[in-house]
Amino acid sequence: MTQSGQGHDPQNSAAGPAREGVVLPAGGGDAWAPEQQAAPPAGQPWGEPWGPGRQPAAPQAPAQPAGAPDGPQQYGQHAPQGYPAAQPPTAQQPPYQGVPPQPQGQPQTPPMPAAAPPMPPQAPQQPAPAPQAGPPATGPQPPARPKQPAPQPHLMDAGEGRAFAISAPDEGSEGPEPLDGPNGAVEVMERQQPPMDDELPPEPLDNPRRLLVWPAPDVATQQALSDRGYRPVIVNSREEVDAQIAAYPAALFVDPLTGPITRTALQSLRQAAGAAEVPVLVTAGLGQATREAAYGADPAVLLKALAPRDGENHPARVLLIEQNDAIAGALTASLERRGMQVGRAGADTDAVALATQLRPNLVVMDLMQVRRRRAGIVDWLRANGLLDRTPLVVYTSADLDPTQLPGLASGETVLFLAERSTSAEVQSRIVDLLAKIGTN
Repeated sequence: MTQSGQGHDPQNSAAGPAREGVVLPAGGGDAWAPEQQAAPPAGQPWGEPWGPGRQPAAPQAPAQPAGAPDGPQQYGQHAPQGYPAAQPPTAQQPPYQGVPPQPQGQPQTPPMPAAAPPMPPQAPQQPAPAPQAGPPATGPQPPARPKQPAPQPHLMDAGEGRAFAISAPDEGSEGPEPLDGPNGAVEVMERQQPPMDDELPPEPLDNPRRLLVWPAPDVATQQALSDRGYRPVIVNSREEVDAQIAAYPAALFVDPLTGPITRTALQSLRQAAGAAEVPVLVTAGLGQATREAAYGADPAVLLKALAPRDGENHPARVLLIEQNDAIAGALTASLERRGMQVGRAGADTDAVALATQLRPNLVVMDLMQVRRRRAGIVDWLRANGLLDRTPLVVYTSADLDPTQLPGLASGETVLFLAERSTSAEVQSRIVDLLAKIGTN
């Protein structure tokens, strides 16, 4: 026959006529039998006899585990370990006969899958989400890949405090975000400067610095102080001095031109200024008179009230800067009679070396001996931290008669404290000295 199984082959014509779908032996000697048809009916395997009177054997149902319910089961419906298996129904059910053959030309229904074997015990895991409702699968489903549960961040309870969940950056990100900055996790605020206190010491020219004055200055002195950048504030008691301490005054200026001063008031003001670490400057003028005319006008009385002592058993130490021997001798004798220790220097340049040895409690000097532009005793006191505790007394001797000075050595005349000179030179020197004392 031909390759397609149809047509006429002359060599095999004796075997009989050709038939549709029949394969004849190569030799042609064997007769054809009905069971040798090439293709079995649909649903039957090859090589099995078929034909009229031949029914296919019923397929055997797969063996089920003990305790499993009858009939096909879906995946995951078997009895879990540790729980009793479901009991079969009491009613007698016909045995499972398999899928009957269906006629050709109609779609075939695939057999139901067998029940899955029991799963081995596994470690307890977190419950999986409930499956969504839907039609059951009709065919065998591939086993789902087990998904590893994502780590859950531990959040503290409300009673434990504030909690934050920190996760890794997304894949493909450039890197961690900065912690600080405008859009960072930590808000960085610029530190603001605290407001300036109005009571802090002002600058001399922009806002005049306070200068405590007692008693009230004269017109010329007040104008000279204002031109230099000071604002005179009059004080008459210790309480008024204490009230001005918060403003950090430059100094306490005692200038008795407009009124008398007393020893008690002078001592009280000096103690208040010393406690507040405010320098003290006292001006005066030297006068000469006979002993009878100047009775009770001893300059040592007021100077002793200004000199603080280191203790009850320690006399006050006074540094006297005077070039004239007659004036220096008269002042030294007056101070020593009042129980004070005196060291004399002829000029401001010599006073620094003497002050290093003496460590004075009071400095008394001629105003004309003060060095206005170069370093002197005022600079030494500031450098050693003694300017706030060592009052300065400057005097003028322009009214003294040089011809009468020898009477001081013989005792015929004595010195007393009077008003200072008001000349332009003296005024200028006093203002320069205040500027040097009140320097920050």
